[in-house]
Amino acid sequence: MPSSASSNSALVCGIDEAGRGPLAGPVYAAAVILNPERRINGLADSKLLTPERREVLAARIKERATAWAVAFSTVEEIDRFNIFHASMLAMRRAVAALPIQPSEALIDGNSCPPGLGCPARAIVDGDASERPISAASILAKTARDAEMTALHDRYPQYGFDKHKGYATAEHLHALGRHGPSEIHRRSFYAVGIFFQGDLFASSWTAMAEELRIRSYRMCCDAMKLAMGTALIGERAKLTKFDRERKRLQRAYADVRGIADAAPHVDLVDQMLRKARHELRSKRSV
Repeated sequence: MPSSASSNSALVCGIDEAGRGPLAGPVYAAAVILNPERRINGLADSKLLTPERREVLAARIKERATAWAVAFSTVEEIDRFNIFHASMLAMRRAVAALPIQPSEALIDGNSCPPGLGCPARAIVDGDASERPISAASILAKTARDAEMTALHDRYPQYGFDKHKGYATAEHLHALGRHGPSEIHRRSFYAVGIFFQGDLFASSWTAMAEELRIRSYRMCCDAMKLAMGTALIGERAKLTKFDRERKRLQRAYADVRGIADAAPHVDLVDQMLRKARHELRSKRSV
């Protein structure tokens, strides 16, 4: 969706993405070259703005910027390349869609996408300090929010219009209740767990709804614990791991005592045993 206005001698392009963290939907990126002669007041990190304020500013950016473009990477590309590389791809596409070539690119974060065709600088928290990046963050965020609201009409059971695909309690409950849709990211652990063999096949869908949700949440919490500690070998981390494992066992004692959930309980126990073994091995090196 590119747009352009008058030419500008300082064609500095701000670039930012939206949607790296959610469990569902594409990741978006925007590129913006601001026109210094047409100032836009109120630019800020899009996360600090209300949805209504973002929409007002997005309209002004599109009207007054020298050039702007929005692009995205699909869920399939996220799962194929991983979310980092898919975000870089969306940024590259946004710059390529600009109607004029920037002289320099400023990217929010600590990494520059390759192949932009101009010098580039990564700026941590750039969406709060650099106006072109702030503008890009607003366009990327509003475009992605609009897409997730539209996807809510196709998949109303997940509540995408409210959480936009992020891992809120509401979203995780919906996943536990219905399982994932085709727009959920299989490369994210809270979705990928559904594709661990036949764990979530007919036997799982036959469970009572509350048990189904809690069984799924137990698997997610266990996987989060295993992924977050398995590569850290300090003694304190092993102690913390054991404490958290016992807490999970107590928290999901109701699930662990039901025969229908036995495959999930076995998965959790195997996963945490493996993670603990890796912790001990790292500590002894």
